[in-house]
Amino acid sequence: MTRHDKTTHNHSDHQDDASMAHSKDMDHMNHHMDHADDHMMDHSMHMGNLKQKFFVSLILAIPIIIFSPMMGLDLPFQITFPGSDWVVLVLATALFFYGGMPFLKGAKMELSMKNPAMMTLISLGISVAYLYSLYAFIMNTFFHDTHVMDFFWELATLIVIMLLGHWIEMNAISNAGNALEKMAALLPKTAKLVGDDGSTSEVQLSDVTVGQKLLVQAGEKIPTDGKIVEGNSSVNEAMVTGESKEVEKNTGDDVIGGSVNGNGTLTITVTGTGKSGYLSQVMALVSKAQQDKSSVETLSDKVAKWLFYVALVVGILAFVIWLSLTGDIGIALERMVTVLIIACPHALGLAIPLVTAKSTSLGAKNGLLIKNRQAIEVARQVDVVMMDKTGTLTEGNFAVNEIISYSNENGYNKQKILAYIAALEQNSSHPLARGIMTKATEEKVDLPVATQVENIPGTGLDGTIDGHDVKIVNVSYLKDHTIDYNATDFTHLSEKGNSISYLLVDQQLIGLIAQGDQIKSGAKRMITALKAQGIKPVMLTGDNEAVANLVASELGIDDVHASLKPEDKETIIKHYKSEGKTVMMVGDGVNDAPSLVRADIGVAIGAGTDVANDSADIILVKSDPADILHFLTLAKNTQRKMIQNLWWGAGYNIIAIPLAAGVLANWGIILSPAVGAILMSLSTVIVALNAMLLKMDD
Repeated sequence: MTRHDKTTHNHSDHQDDASMAHSKDMDHMNHHMDHADDHMMDHSMHMGNLKQKFFVSLILAIPIIIFSPMMGLDLPFQITFPGSDWVVLVLATALFFYGGMPFLKGAKMELSMKNPAMMTLISLGISVAYLYSLYAFIMNTFFHDTHVMDFFWELATLIVIMLLGHWIEMNAISNAGNALEKMAALLPKTAKLVGDDGSTSEVQLSDVTVGQKLLVQAGEKIPTDGKIVEGNSSVNEAMVTGESKEVEKNTGDDVIGGSVNGNGTLTITVTGTGKSGYLSQVMALVSKAQQDKSSVETLSDKVAKWLFYVALVVGILAFVIWLSLTGDIGIALERMVTVLIIACPHALGLAIPLVTAKSTSLGAKNGLLIKNRQAIEVARQVDVVMMDKTGTLTEGNFAVNEIISYSNENGYNKQKILAYIAALEQNSSHPLARGIMTKATEEKVDLPVATQVENIPGTGLDGTIDGHDVKIVNVSYLKDHTIDYNATDFTHLSEKGNSISYLLVDQQLIGLIAQGDQIKSGAKRMITALKAQGIKPVMLTGDNEAVANLVASELGIDDVHASLKPEDKETIIKHYKSEGKTVMMVGDGVNDAPSLVRADIGVAIGAGTDVANDSADIILVKSDPADILHFLTLAKNTQRKMIQNLWWGAGYNIIAIPLAAGVLANWGIILSPAVGAILMSLSTVIVALNAMLLKMDD
């Protein structure tokens, strides 16, 4: 409906030349989806495949653990029998190539990028363990050299625990869907084509070209960008542009594909399809931001990189030195292998995943869905929090702010005005109608019977109550019919961001009802807390400047950018990032999707669109802005636990690697493989217990 007055936005600058006429929507969308799929790959491992690999590997590992010693140390439950060493060899070979393949592929990718990290360190450990154990098997079986020890036990447990760690992490943080796929779903699959003779026919959206005429009936999604050639209505562009109020559209105005038509019927001339369409351009922004967004090197990868280099250097030095001192290649090789295997402790594979799993569990219980673990590590560096207005800082729906009676002496008090308006609105699904019905329910208003209720295209509603002609209209109707009204009231209420509907009874002005968006209860406290932490709050909104400034002043936000298109929001974020700022973006609509991807951390309001949720790293399920503070606190606590666990998981290498290399051999101190295995087991237990102690708040 268009019962309120609003300056329309012109989106003609989004349309390309008519030469794009034959571009097809779905081809373009699928192209972007392919890029998005590539972006979401994590070490080439799919969640379901990883789960399967873990359980199959566990089945292969159990006999190996039972039939072979732990770094030369026989455990009470271990048994051997004639031929058991052959069973171990076969199972270990299968396990190495099956369960170890994700790590070997990941290492290949890391090395090709000249950036060895966790995958390379794990691959080094399992490859050395397998190859040296194969050598030990040959020496023991065919040359009866029992001094050469195998590491099949370590190979089996290392692969299984590393797979478990990755599965835990991927299970805790799983991608909820594809933002581009959800964005494509905003457009209907078909459109009503208007022929030269005025007849209509339903065609596939992909067959629509620039210059054709389409019929858009009340309540339907507008299929393409276009210009209105007949009819008037109001259009809900909130999902696409972020504009909180319905926008009045008349002949000659532009409309955007993906927005929702109100109660009027429109005939539009297509001005943009496929690549030239506004929504498709937003999709292109999302896709480009996904590809451009640099991947943060995680703490565990940094630790793994240094361990890889240290282990490699120390291992080679140990081999050379022991070979030169003893002249025994067997002893030198065993020292090197012990160093390389100890450098990849089992605890390191669980250090971060266990904390991540605990963190995501705590977050979920408190209304925070963490989709990207890197966001937790980046959170402590946040300098700027940029926020959309509608749906993020405000409720995003209409509530009655004011009722004014101009005919109180005739019995039309505020209660009766609300009753009459609600009687006409009760069967409408319009956002304004919902706000009115909510108010009527709260006030426990008895509704009179309204009959013959009809839509007044581009204006409001008309009906009969108690034998009187009753209308709900906008200010344009009053002007067109020269009905006097209080301009001061209109200006005062409009400047506060209200949509204003007037009640007429038998063409006499009775009163008005003003509805506007409400600031969320936790927004003010959140802004104050951010400032106290030295974080700058910034508002980015597609809404008009007057409404944006009003909300910003009430919340205490000094930096406000209004009337923004999606690309404008993204440009502002890029500007801040170019200045070295770490940016968090909070939003809820399609227009926020490119910004959520572009920001260092994207936070989606849970009550927003699927597109925003799929573009974000974090989702605030309860749609409470105060949960931004809870996330920052949880992130800080999680980061602290991650660092602690990395010290427990890898820190003992500061002592273990030099001892394994034999730096204290002159004093008779050499770390045996068995003692190394015990230390690794202890660090794994400590890591697990420490992760469980993570708390939501300080």
